[in-house]
Amino acid sequence: MWGRVRKSWSTVRYAFRTERDTGRQARSHNLFEAAAAYVSACAEDDQERIEEAAGWVSPEALSFGVNELACRAVIALARERDESPRAVARDLLGLPAA
Repeated sequence: MWGRVRKSWSTVRYAFRTERDTGRQARSHNLFEAAAAYVSACAEDDQERIEEAAGWVSPEALSFGVNELACRAVIALARERDESPRAVARDLLGLPAA
């Protein structure tokens, strides 16, 4: 009998502690959203946003997304500068021209 009462009370307490429905459905983030949020947070040195974005996807997926973002950024900069992606990447990292 007391077990049922405790279980019912736990259910009621949990119902009051959860957030109210705001009408918006929660959606999951894809790895590219996570990578964009993670990299921009790193650039701004925002540790809270870094941790939030890192929790959206698995570490492996985040790594893949960050790598893909880096590749696309280097390609875009290379086109903009009319240079090779290799030259742009080395310049961004402060390495001497090869």
